[in-house]
Amino acid sequence: MVSNIIEIVILSLIQGISEFLPISSSAHLIIVSSLYEFKSSSLLIDVSLHFGSLLAILFFFKKELFDLKNNKQLLFLIIVGSIPLIVIGYLLYKTNAIYLFRDIRIIAWTTLIFGILLYFADKRKLYKNISTDLNLKTIFYIGLFQVLALVPGVSRAGITITAARIFKFNRVDASKISFLLSIPALVGASTLGLKDILEQNFDFNYLVYLAIISSFLFSYFTVKFFLIYINKFSLNIFVYYRILMAIILFIIIYN
Repeated sequence: MVSNIIEIVILSLIQGISEFLPISSSAHLIIVSSLYEFKSSSLLIDVSLHFGSLLAILFFFKKELFDLKNNKQLLFLIIVGSIPLIVIGYLLYKTNAIYLFRDIRIIAWTTLIFGILLYFADKRKLYKNISTDLNLKTIFYIGLFQVLALVPGVSRAGITITAARIFKFNRVDASKISFLLSIPALVGASTLGLKDILEQNFDFNYLVYLAIISSFLFSYFTVKFFLIYINKFSLNIFVYYRILMAIILFIIIYN
């Protein structure tokens, strides 16, 4: 029982932190799962972890999301920006092609390549913000970039922040765009997972509720403190982390 609780907390920590930071949650979960055989890991737990992150981001941006009168245009843009990921993601899921990318060699290269891309994108001069400069064309292009996140190691947060920085949005607003785009992505992932769960006989137990609650807490505080951090500092620390992670993976793979 204690070991199961520890495993859930570790998985929740990985999900909550890596989902919203530009370091790829899917890559970390795949790597950890390959290194350690967590007995508590299952489809139901995976869905619970994503659901916890979804609740956290909904709670954090509750004002923007539920103030439809003043944020109707923003919500419309987020939906438009999510269409490419939802469509391509669903097609890859239905054909099982999405599992072809779950290879540690692919993760190593995407971690490195898109980390370097993030570095150069973060050097762009910044002056745009969500309230005045986010439009239909820009959010659709950012949404196209987001499709790349279907490949583990790219990082959904990383590629959307990179795209927003390429379009000259300041770091804080680039991150807010990324966070808001995560909502439809997490809804889609949770819905597909829930569909599979309903087709099987899963047992909803205390570990499910623990996964949701702990993932919620880790996700919420990650978003909160990340926005504080990037208001003062660059994204270089995440670039260095990705490069170090890629080097370690290369050593493991090619040694």
